[in-house]
Amino acid sequence: MPDFLLPDLGEGLDEAEIIDWRVQVGDRVTVDQVVAEVETAKAAVEVPVPYAGVVAKLHASPGATVSVGQPLITVTADEPAAGFREPGVAVPEQAAAAAGQGTGGQEASGSVLVGYGTTAATARRRRGARRGAGGATHRQVAVISPLVRKQARDAGLDLASLTGTGPAGVVSRQDVRQAIAERGTRQSGDGERRIPLRGARRAAAEHVTRSRREIPEATVWVDVDATGLVAARRELNTRDPARPVSLLALLARFAVLGLRRYPELNARIEQDEIVVPGQVHLGFAAQTEHGLVVPVVPDAHLLSLRDLSARLAERTAAARERRLSPAELRGGTFTVNNYGVFGVDGSAAIINHPEVAILGMGRVIDRPWVVDGQLAVRKVAELTLAFDHRVCDGGTAGGFLRYVADCVESPTAAMGDM
Repeated sequence: MPDFLLPDLGEGLDEAEIIDWRVQVGDRVTVDQVVAEVETAKAAVEVPVPYAGVVAKLHASPGATVSVGQPLITVTADEPAAGFREPGVAVPEQAAAAAGQGTGGQEASGSVLVGYGTTAATARRRRGARRGAGGATHRQVAVISPLVRKQARDAGLDLASLTGTGPAGVVSRQDVRQAIAERGTRQSGDGERRIPLRGARRAAAEHVTRSRREIPEATVWVDVDATGLVAARRELNTRDPARPVSLLALLARFAVLGLRRYPELNARIEQDEIVVPGQVHLGFAAQTEHGLVVPVVPDAHLLSLRDLSARLAERTAAARERRLSPAELRGGTFTVNNYGVFGVDGSAAIINHPEVAILGMGRVIDRPWVVDGQLAVRKVAELTLAFDHRVCDGGTAGGFLRYVADCVESPTAAMGDM
């Protein structure tokens, strides 16, 4: 009665949350059948089982978190399992040994057919299926993880065409990802490219599509004189360089203050009700080489400016290193975004569903500005607020944005509320 342990899902992730079970106790499963959907910090993943038999136990309930290497499902196997190996794939003996696994029925050319209870008859059928016209034998592929095979199958890749970089030529997840990337960059004669919409990219696409579909959003914006903001940040960092304050942290702190006055923007809609929580769980957009993520700083309203800045920096580093847990990417009530780092002035941002508003700041640049009737060169930025028109009207949204703008223009006065 083998236990199937949660496999390594890659990217340094060490745990996953059970979203849904596709099977129940007593169900019969086949090798490579998807039995569960789990969520990592980046995307939902379907997990196939490496055994054939009857489900004896599910080791976690939906919503529970399981660490890599912990039991996921127990199956009463039809045949004795041979360890965590690719079913029905011929693997060189040295590859099986390098992976710390035993061998099954002997194959020609010094290869071993390994699997989860593969019989000799099945081995012969599969060996025959690998033979082409004239009795030619296709190259045997060394694959250990069923997730690797599923990833290749979903991408339409032929594993036999890949060169493994693992021990003794084992094809790894990185090998499949590299092949997908190379295929995505190959161009046809007319310059056309096709990039698979999968994984984290697909999850993000579905999320923003839902936001656009369900939320009747509107956008307001205002140009602000950020000269005082830049000077205040410089003074704060000069006084305590060991605990620096970022521009995003200042904007976030002003946003939290604004939400005290306009709590409707720190809400969500549930059926026919507007739910306004008593806490501000602040999300912020973080761009990484793996895509855009929105980490959440819980209870941001309880943090000082320096503590909030430190928390934002910690979450940003964790996001770029893919160390965020799924819990750290959920539960936000309001989002801020410094898209000025991309060198742009403004943006009609998409609201992070199920939130109802997102505040953004563009780049801070020198511009001509009228001060006390005189033309001067000032540090100017644009603030934008996208909001759900179901929870408030332009008066509330404009009032919030104007309050934040006043804080940016007169940060010293805003310090009294911080």
